[in-house]
Amino acid sequence: MNFLKYNIQLGLCLVITLLSPVCGRTQQMRTEPLSLEKAWQLADLNSKKIQISEMDVQVSAARLQIAKDGRLPEVSIHGQYAYVFNMPIYEDGLFHTPKQFPVDRKYYKAGAEAYLNLYNGGKTGREIMYAKKEQEIVEVEHHRTAADIHFSVAVHYYDVYRNQAYRTLLLHDIKEREKQLEEIKQLYANGTVLKSDVLRAELRLSKQRMLLVEINNSIKIAGQRLNVLIGKPDDTPVQLDVDTGGHAAFQLQSLQTYLDEAHAHAFNGLLSGKAKELRALNLQQVKSNTSPKVGFFAEYGYGYPQIQFYPYSLALYGSGMAGIKLSIPISGLYTNKHKVQEASLALKQQEIAYENAHDEIRQAVEEAYLRCTEAMKKIEVAKENIKQAAESYRIMRNTYFNQLSLLTDFLDAETQLLQSRFELSTAQANARVQFYKLQRTIGNL
Repeated sequence: MNFLKYNIQLGLCLVITLLSPVCGRTQQMRTEPLSLEKAWQLADLNSKKIQISEMDVQVSAARLQIAKDGRLPEVSIHGQYAYVFNMPIYEDGLFHTPKQFPVDRKYYKAGAEAYLNLYNGGKTGREIMYAKKEQEIVEVEHHRTAADIHFSVAVHYYDVYRNQAYRTLLLHDIKEREKQLEEIKQLYANGTVLKSDVLRAELRLSKQRMLLVEINNSIKIAGQRLNVLIGKPDDTPVQLDVDTGGHAAFQLQSLQTYLDEAHAHAFNGLLSGKAKELRALNLQQVKSNTSPKVGFFAEYGYGYPQIQFYPYSLALYGSGMAGIKLSIPISGLYTNKHKVQEASLALKQQEIAYENAHDEIRQAVEEAYLRCTEAMKKIEVAKENIKQAAESYRIMRNTYFNQLSLLTDFLDAETQLLQSRFELSTAQANARVQFYKLQRTIGNL
């Protein structure tokens, strides 16, 4: 008895050991439901386009530091070693043999110098401001890239949702069609209907099964595109969190509210405004080309031998100087005129482009708003169509099996009901996509 109990325990242990890898793999294959917010978070972490954009932000920050370094003094050290030739002295003229004045063949010199800019027409400060504006532009472009990725994620997310809803409806429809086919075959066996009715029902069922294959492929394609954006393996199954990321209702605000938000936050408007500020800075920078430059300089060095000043000396010497350096670009008074004209025209051009950008933003916001309200209206219409199609289907089913209508009318009613349900799923997905398109347009995605 104890031996039998031991064998049972040993067998259970072996079964558990053998099934452990299978259970582990099954657990790994299970995927947590994916909400749209979670998909956005994964895209922020894994999207290569967002990573490239983040690198651009880092590069712009480095350029700003480079511009700020322009305020620091320039310091350098230098050294020199030379072989000195004899110095010819032409006492009797250039065309007579000179006398050679002996010099020390070796010459050494080492020293350091520094220059600190005190004033250059404000160019250094504007270069820093220019770098800041460029950094702000890169940051806006980074946010726009992230918004575009978020919108693409939403499009593919609801594409998966829509096709999964199609598949659920179609699987249910196929089961119903299979039952009806059996009923029609029974009627045919009883001699109530013709063979053509059976063939038509079989053809309809075959088409539905083929449509199911197409829908499954569409789910795989949309899922693969979504996985690429959020950084998951291509073949990862997508299970949607319908409660938080599905087709929950949303409330639209007034059109004027979205127009105000777009005026303040739309990406194209912000970029155009920053570009206008850059052109204004560039105009000021060009105008400053005629400004004087003032700087403090200092230098000191040691040399051997002393051959810079007379009388010469074969000894180590040191020399240095410090003071204020002033330069005035006189030629800029007549060479800078056309540069200023060019910069002024570029600024006016960008001002017009700024106004045009806001015109386009208003158009895009109003279009997105109308499409969003249109999509919401289609949801209500689709729900009403389902009620009417369901009633029509009920009537045609009863009349057909009571031999009061043709099979074609019955199949048309079935098709209309399924199509109405498809249209509801499409309208729900499209409404969400249009809503997020509106959010992207106003710069709030």
